[in-house]
Amino acid sequence: MGERTAYDLVAMGRTGVDIYPLQHGVGLEEVSTFQKFLGGSATNVAVAAARHGRRVSLVTKVGQDPFGRYVRLEAERLGVDPVHISAVEGEGPPTPVTFCEVFPPDDFPLWFYRYPTAPDLLLTEDDLPVDAIREASVFWSTVTGLSQEPSRATHFAAWGHRARARHTVLDLDYRPMFWADPAEASAQVGRALEHMTIAIGNREECEVAVGETDPNRAADALLDRGLEVAVVKQGPRGVLAATRDERVEVAPFPVEVVNGLGAGDAFGGAFVHGLLSGWDLRRVLEFANVAGAIVAGRLECSTAMPTTAEVDDALSAAVRP
Repeated sequence: MGERTAYDLVAMGRTGVDIYPLQHGVGLEEVSTFQKFLGGSATNVAVAAARHGRRVSLVTKVGQDPFGRYVRLEAERLGVDPVHISAVEGEGPPTPVTFCEVFPPDDFPLWFYRYPTAPDLLLTEDDLPVDAIREASVFWSTVTGLSQEPSRATHFAAWGHRARARHTVLDLDYRPMFWADPAEASAQVGRALEHMTIAIGNREECEVAVGETDPNRAADALLDRGLEVAVVKQGPRGVLAATRDERVEVAPFPVEVVNGLGAGDAFGGAFVHGLLSGWDLRRVLEFANVAGAIVAGRLECSTAMPTTAEVDDALSAAVRP
């Protein structure tokens, strides 16, 4: 891997260390053992795409601390080129950690230790690998990167270098604890959509983005912003994807849920793989849907991302008589 590699995917944004409990069904105050994993939405998507054999780079920042070194080493071990993972200078904030509680099947409270800021929100234009971003087949970023400066301005600068190139993706990934005002989040997402060709989010995130929770109306509203593809995830009701000429809905894939937190990122990395494989929209959606379900059946996020063979096997098993 090198700086002028023509990447399949460049992802930019949140990174850190997930500290997940090994005891489930109890609050953190009762947990006695934990395990650490590489985490952060943009980071997980990068790992997920790498698991499908894609050439991937991650643009982010970490602290000058052992967890920062862990992020870089673990990202590389999992197939992500770490060349664009930089460290804050001087006495910057530490690499963030995130704790969760695990109450299957649908309750996974999160505690982000990213205050008052996190290194990945200190990305500046000087940190941008402009050639890599411009030349990447897919450029992926998230709404979290818009929640603070200088990250916000840096994201808009990065999108300017893409000039709304094909496969410029915004993960709607709205986390209310990162925003002082939901209206400000809606305003910034609205600005960001002007630079996108694809947007992916759940119903609540679509409400922040375009004021709609109904999947079809949300998809229409996103397409009205000039996007080529709008994807609305509906949890236990499956997922909808729409273009101006096509609308596809896929039913949920059955799984015994362990931890639902990484499913959306697994979906994202698999979606990237399907796009770059030239598949039709239904096949992309089915593949990504199953990838997300597989990770929902596992505890961790990054190291739980399935290979292409695992997803294909699950798909084949689902259609056997």
